[in-house]
Amino acid sequence: MTQELQTDRRRFLVGSAAAAITISGGALMHAGEAWGLEVKNLKPETMQTLIKMARDLFPHDKVADRFYAVAVKGFDDKAGANIDAKKMIEEGVANLNVLARQKFGVSYAQMGWEAERVNVLKLIRTSGFFKTVRGTLVVSLYNQKDLWPLFGYEGESASKGGYINRGFNDITWL
Repeated sequence: MTQELQTDRRRFLVGSAAAAITISGGALMHAGEAWGLEVKNLKPETMQTLIKMARDLFPHDKVADRFYAVAVKGFDDKAGANIDAKKMIEEGVANLNVLARQKFGVSYAQMGWEAERVNVLKLIRTSGFFKTVRGTLVVSLYNQKDLWPLFGYEGESASKGGYINRGFNDITWL
């Protein structure tokens, strides 16, 4: 493959990755997955970045962006209730974008390669912003009941008699 074709392909991938989630007014939309997310308290660009960050922190190829959007929606709600939380989130995303632009010339959400975004995340991994986002996402992402079937999780078992007599050892993906 020639250098010219690689550059064009890279530009295409970067553009298509950034265009997957578009901003319209105060909302984020994903035409390919047919969902939208109203943003009330944070900048839509901030929420777009948080969705991309969530996917990079907890990458699952089979998990649609809508689950990541639901997982980060709580940050918008928190920003509306707490001015300090809003400031921390907006400043954290702004810092992330500064680092991305310094290293790669584009904002974090516009970066086309996951490995490059992860390298930028490594630069902030000791920050309070990073720890807050990662810690919150562990719960807000994996606590979505609609997501559980993708991982083969059937939910709590106590009300169904436990796992011992219900195939505790029939996991095929482990």
